[in-house]
Amino acid sequence: QRKNPFSNDDRRASKALHIHRGDPTYGRPPEGSRTEQRGKDAHLHVGKELEELCSIIRSTGEVGDDGHVSVTFGRLFETYVTISNKVVGILLRARKHGLVNFEGEMLWQGKDDNVTITLL
Repeated sequence: QRKNPFSNDDRRASKALHIHRGDPTYGRPPEGSRTEQRGKDAHLHVGKELEELCSIIRSTGEVGDDGHVSVTFGRLFETYVTISNKVVGILLRARKHGLVNFEGEMLWQGKDDNVTITLL
């Protein structure tokens, strides 16, 4: 059962690795694997989307008294949705990375159009 029946590759599907939580390779794909490369590519793609989001906030927002650029979610949604349909997910990721700040856990089109998003 160690051979993958869904693959034409004759290599073993899994190796008997005894990796534990403290191991630095725990939960990571093997170095040099296609899985590792796909993860790196995805990370780069999300990074580019974050940069694009920040530049759109900079170009559509207004500078406040504190020097930070702010824009309402409604205005950002109208602008960004023509570029990507993942605006809310990218906003959540940007907040996680400390790039933007806004009130609430999730933003909904229509309901949260007046929520202010501040570029940090």
